[in-house]
Amino acid sequence: MVETLITSAPRHTERAVGGTTVVALHGDIDILTASPLGVRLDDLTAAPHPDLVVDLRAVSFIDCAGLRVLCRARNRTVERHGRLRLVTGSGQFLRILGGAGLDGVFEIYDRLSEAVAAVPGGTLTTAAG
Repeated sequence: MVETLITSAPRHTERAVGGTTVVALHGDIDILTASPLGVRLDDLTAAPHPDLVVDLRAVSFIDCAGLRVLCRARNRTVERHGRLRLVTGSGQFLRILGGAGLDGVFEIYDRLSEAVAAVPGGTLTTAAG
């Protein structure tokens, strides 16, 4: 018997707001979708000084593969002297970050407008648990 593994690209939209690229993710970010998402985030973090906001509000599930992709994007952004901000209203996502030892690693905002308007070194707003 031959099994076929079907992979699907994560659903996302992209738009530019000033010099910031906003990527809104939808659905599951897991082992099936992390690889194509990682390729796209690698493209978006390849240039010097990338400025990226990843909107996770419509993400229904994220596993360790999804966290790995976000960490890689963050590391690439920092290496290139850029910024990566996450937008989430999910206390569950914040607990996942904490459980993985990643709390305090990302800039996290409740609202997209706050993330886009945030200036480097500004006050961070985190989602309520």
